[in-house]
Amino acid sequence: MRILTARALTTVTAALCASALLAPAAVADPPVLPAAVDLVGVGTDTTEDFMNQTSADYDAAASAGLPRLYSWDAYASPLVITPKTGAISILRPYSGGAGVSALANNTTATVDYARTARAPQPGDPIGLSFIPFAKDAVTWSAKFGGHAPANLTTTDLRAIYNCAVTNWNQITDVAGYSGPNALIKPFLPPANSDTRSSFLKAIGVTTVGSCVVSGPQADRGTDPALDNPDAVFPYSVGTYIAQVHRGHGSATETPGPLTVRNVNGIAPITSGQDITPALAAGLYGRLLYHAVRTSEYVASNAHATALKSVFGPQGWICNHPLVIDDYGFIPGCPGVIITT
Repeated sequence: MRILTARALTTVTAALCASALLAPAAVADPPVLPAAVDLVGVGTDTTEDFMNQTSADYDAAASAGLPRLYSWDAYASPLVITPKTGAISILRPYSGGAGVSALANNTTATVDYARTARAPQPGDPIGLSFIPFAKDAVTWSAKFGGHAPANLTTTDLRAIYNCAVTNWNQITDVAGYSGPNALIKPFLPPANSDTRSSFLKAIGVTTVGSCVVSGPQADRGTDPALDNPDAVFPYSVGTYIAQVHRGHGSATETPGPLTVRNVNGIAPITSGQDITPALAAGLYGRLLYHAVRTSEYVASNAHATALKSVFGPQGWICNHPLVIDDYGFIPGCPGVIITT
């Protein structure tokens, strides 16, 4: 089932836009314990920096008495969090999949939305609405100056992650490349990671081979295991752009020694430092969503109004496409809301 929600701006959105201030600096995790009525989210690390900035902007513009917006990072300390005042304590969700589960398994007393970098999947909980706001693409990365070529085909990547190709000298379809006799070391983010699932879907792998190592945090290159001339690791192109070209990187949120590489001859980043449209339009493209509980989103009450004022087709996020672009993604509002 699909919900089309083209509506006029809510009174909440109008009040926020009327009182908008200069954008404050984003922070990781809420700077205060959110109130019970505030909108609080968890989920994928792909869009956590974007949502941290959006929360700071929104809260700076919010009129007195309106719910504030907060976002918990995927990887931080402590591992067990109490998302808002009066909430039950939960294990910090480290991915979009874990965020969706936290949303489905709790009420608005604990979690109001989930950040997710994938569409609904078979087996997802029912009763959720996935609201798109931007487009991203995934590609592969490797260590600068390492043994990997500048380009790999989908066939190459499928063979690497199936472990049918395990040595660089077996890559014979890349013009001008003569791979050394060195074992390829393919890595993946943890199970349930959105970047992992998007990448494996793009290359057509359902069961990874035994040579693949899972574990490094998605969209970060700081794991020491990735500082290897033979490492191959999927990466969000939008996150890479934000970290490297938009000034949103940090000591921990950085590609480190990794650089993103071409797929099927398509460079992931344009000369203008944006996601290459041809890559985003193909198998390696993906939509970015915020998931909410459908019953709460379609209700006629203050909580529904607050949700729409942030996530709706004419809400805060869709009315600030420059922030989406500043964090490396392609603005994609409004889009079709998909329900489970």
